[in-house]
Amino acid sequence: MSSASFDFAPLLPAGLPPPAARWSGRVKHDFTGGNNDADRLPLEGLIAAADAVLRREGRTLSTYGLNSGPQGYRALREFLVAKLRSDAGIACTADDILITSGSLQALDLVNGTLLARGDTVVIEEDCYQGSINRLTRLGVTPVGIPLDRDGMRIEVLSTALDDLKRKGIRPKYIYTIPTVQNPTGTILPVERRQEMLRLSAAHGVPIFEDDCYADLIWSGERPPALYAMSKRGGVIHIGSFSKSIAPALRVGYIVAPWDVMSRTLALKTDGGSGALEQMVLAEYCARHFSTHVPALRRGLRAKLETLMESLKEHFGAAAQFDDPKGGIFLWVKLPDGVDTMKLYEPALAAGVAINPGPQWSVNKDHGRSRLRLCFASPSHEEIQGGVAALAEVCRREFGVPA
Repeated sequence: MSSASFDFAPLLPAGLPPPAARWSGRVKHDFTGGNNDADRLPLEGLIAAADAVLRREGRTLSTYGLNSGPQGYRALREFLVAKLRSDAGIACTADDILITSGSLQALDLVNGTLLARGDTVVIEEDCYQGSINRLTRLGVTPVGIPLDRDGMRIEVLSTALDDLKRKGIRPKYIYTIPTVQNPTGTILPVERRQEMLRLSAAHGVPIFEDDCYADLIWSGERPPALYAMSKRGGVIHIGSFSKSIAPALRVGYIVAPWDVMSRTLALKTDGGSGALEQMVLAEYCARHFSTHVPALRRGLRAKLETLMESLKEHFGAAAQFDDPKGGIFLWVKLPDGVDTMKLYEPALAAGVAINPGPQWSVNKDHGRSRLRLCFASPSHEEIQGGVAALAEVCRREFGVPA
């Protein structure tokens, strides 16, 4: 540890997030983050892909952009063109795609292109923490729209857009995770997608579609992407390989009209996202993606069953949840007297890490008695033990379950 005594505090600008804690290792029962199932990682396939692509094209690593230009490795973009067409109904070319360092960089680039301090955006009330935190740091006002079992409630969206218009406020975008929403696991039906697109056009507000979890629908069949359904080009679409292959590879992408893409590309000044990761993914996915993902889904579904059964066993009726339609998260409602922000520390001390609901909701009161549990990374045994330990802590702290 450094013994330096220089005081940096007076130099720090206002508005920084709270300082991060030092990492002290993984806890025994970790239900946090977006980590995936280590047993389902296609390790041998990735090793073979790395060997093949490096032997064939390894010398392109001597050039920024792998001789593919600033938008990313062309073979990976071509794979995405085919995948997006077959899976999501998106008709695009490789020139419509920008490879990013995960979907978080995609979020940052789109926000950097469209947002300024004081702006307003419309967002799902329960939503991805990374998106909520970024809006807060940018000084942007989020207007939360509640969800039901079919995703964003479009009648509330319509009312909110009308109210904002009366106030002279034009939101910069409508942010939505319509296909396997985080944290609720809902899927927006086609009819609601059509109505969202109609409202977008009527109010002149683009849609920012986050498709990060769409590969993990249990049925394997998904509605067309909003980007595919739009007739006006007013949709920006982002996605990722983090949930379908491996989160540590940090490869995502943006699909957008060129007038937006050209501005976004001008902000991406990192010399290109990880070249080796892009090469390996392109090589592996072209041959194995279509067989790998169904096997991954089956394993995740089995873990979800274990989690839901464990919650019923140890919490009974005190834990309310809907069976998600895919993904790696379960959004759990505990009785109103339970504050999951206050549950977090004693649970952590007992070796159980959870995501408190207020961190995943624009409406902190709405999220207070909720928590998000990631079931992808823990083993079946760890899930069972973790839920049992969490129930003991919750009973001690809040008398729940009785």
